[in-house]
This record gives sequence, C-alpha cells and structure tokens, in this order.
Amino acid sequence: MPIIKSAKKRVKVANKAAIRNSKTKRSLKGAIKAFGKALTATDKKEAVKALDKVQSELDKAAKKNVMHKNKVARKKAQAAKAAKAAAGVTKTAAPKAEKPAAAKKPVAKKAPTKKATAPKAAATKKPAAAKKPAAKKTTK
Repeated sequence: MPIIKSAKKRVKVANKAAIRNSKTKRSLKGAIKAFGKALTATDKKEAVKALDKVQSELDKAAKKNVMHKNKVARKKAQAAKAAKAAAGVTKTAAPKAEKPAAAKKPVAKKAPTKKATAPKAAATKKPAAAKKPAAKKTTK
C-alpha cells in the first residue's frame, strides 16, 4: 500500500478507471457475440442492428482510449466485411452493383494538363467586392 498521499490518490483513480474500462470492454464483447449470432440467423434486419451496435461500441472504446483508433478501424472493417460476406448485409439500402455505369465514367477521366488549367484559373477568379459579411458577435 502506498504511503504518500498523491500515490494513494493515484491508486483510487486507477481503480475507478479500471472499472470504467472493464465495463466498456464487457459491452463491446457482448455486442461482438450478438453480432456473431446475428450473422448465422437469416434475419437481415437483426444483422444490421447488430452491426450498428458493434460499430457504436467500437467507437465508444476508441473515444475512451480503451482501444487504439487504428485497431478500432480495423475491427469495424472486419465486421462490415463479415456481414457483407454472410448475407449481403450493408448499412446502405442500395448495393454498389446497382449503381449506374454512367456515374463511374467521370471518376475515371484523366486530369487536364497544367497548360489547360492555368487560363481557366485566371478566368474563374471572383471579383474582390464579393466578400462574405463578418459573423455576428455574441455576448455572454
């Protein structure tokens, strides 16, 4: 047991943090288990809810520094991939395969050369008089 007053306080604070972290970890583990069961079930709505819950719990763990943000991102991607592979479950209503082909073509265009963009930049400059008004000041 510590003798110094500040060390005694650190023990108390560390115990509180350990309890808080264990609660976060426990809720995360429960959400992951429920997600695993939902994947085996045939109900897509249940799987989507479970996926949302897992991603929410992972975000909470990252926010509270229980898990590293990169690990959380990796786990979220793995959960989404597992959901998609299991039953085609996605958070959006329309799958990617149903998007029209015309929407993909503008993305694939090559960027114009510098010679072509330089005259356009000078022509598209706004006049100096078109400035935004200053934001209103609030009083306390």
